Amino acid sequence: MIRRLLPTTERARLTALYGGLLLLAGCLLITVIYLLVQDGLDSRIQDAVSHATLDRPVSTPDDSPDDIVPPERAGRYAQTVTVEAVTATTLSRLLTVCALAFALYTLLSLFLAWWMAGRVLRPVGVIATTARKLSGQNLHQRIDLKAPPGELKDLADTFDAMLERLERLVTAQQRFAANAAHELRTPLAIQRAAAEIGLADPGPDLERVRWIRRELLEAADSSEKLIDSLLLLAATDQGLQRPEPVALDEITASVTTGFSDQALEQDISLHLALEPATITGDPVLLRHLVRNLLANALTYNRPGGHVHISLADRALRITNTGPVIPSHIAPQLFEPFRRLTERTHTPGEGTGLGLAIVASIAHAHHAHATAHANEDGGLTVTITFL
Repeated sequence: MIRRLLPTTERARLTALYGGLLLLAGCLLITVIYLLVQDGLDSRIQDAVSHATLDRPVSTPDDSPDDIVPPERAGRYAQTVTVEAVTATTLSRLLTVCALAFALYTLLSLFLAWWMAGRVLRPVGVIATTARKLSGQNLHQRIDLKAPPGELKDLADTFDAMLERLERLVTAQQRFAANAAHELRTPLAIQRAAAEIGLADPGPDLERVRWIRRELLEAADSSEKLIDSLLLLAATDQGLQRPEPVALDEITASVTTGFSDQALEQDISLHLALEPATITGDPVLLRHLVRNLLANALTYNRPGGHVHISLADRALRITNTGPVIPSHIAPQLFEPFRRLTERTHTPGEGTGLGLAIVASIAHAHHAHATAHANEDGGLTVTITFL
């Protein structure tokens, strides 16, 4: 029964709170006024009445009509009776006026409390209405609260910022799913085409069999690399399982040595400048990070170019020569399946997940990955570890 009488909405609770505080303040104000008026009221009235004391003899109710009271006694008696009557009348009138004023004050306080609670909670209502309308198709909507700076304005702005992050995340996931489906569909289409060509003529054509076998193997290899990259990207997004101290300079030197033959075939020179650096993380993932950076730097390079690998102040930096990259495109290369040019599905072409995996591994190690285009061509990628 008591729970049913309690306010069920925030506006009702705020009204009860504000109204109760205002009523309490009103009660205290009336009590203080009454006590202050009552204090010393008798003496002040008596002083006022003493100036109007009667000098003629006065009869008292207890005496007979023939008994005449002296003027001094009669004056004091008259003053006492007058003071008591005036005091009682004054206090009674004061209580009546205070009661009426308190009743009006109560109604006005509750109305103002209800109005003020509505004004205060209006942004919350706007936020709730916007949240109810949101779905995957209208994440572009924003509250855009027009209000003076304050806690609720900060709340609305924070909600808008959260919606912006969610919109980017959902858009990236949708683009990732579409690109992944497209990338997986291509090798499957190649396999299907090769199989259909092979079944169209069952004759013993060894050259055709070799071609079909080569196409199927290349498609299977492409699918395997793509799936391995997707699994690695998903694993790094979940964070580190068992971090341990890792000598990043040793891993970088070891991975660079493994790419020396490829660099020699492409006529690309490798330059190392490494300082000792110990990173707390996963050695397997860090090896993947360095390998992807070097593979990207060699793949998108030119004959006679170079790759500079440096490690200083816990920052791994890899700079390569290559085609000119627009400055606004460079930061976007960390997105999955993002390439400088459209994919041609030629042998040796990457999956477009190399730098995305680098960014994910860096994020798992609480590092910051940045990329900027070089003026004379190529890219500089920096991984800064905290």
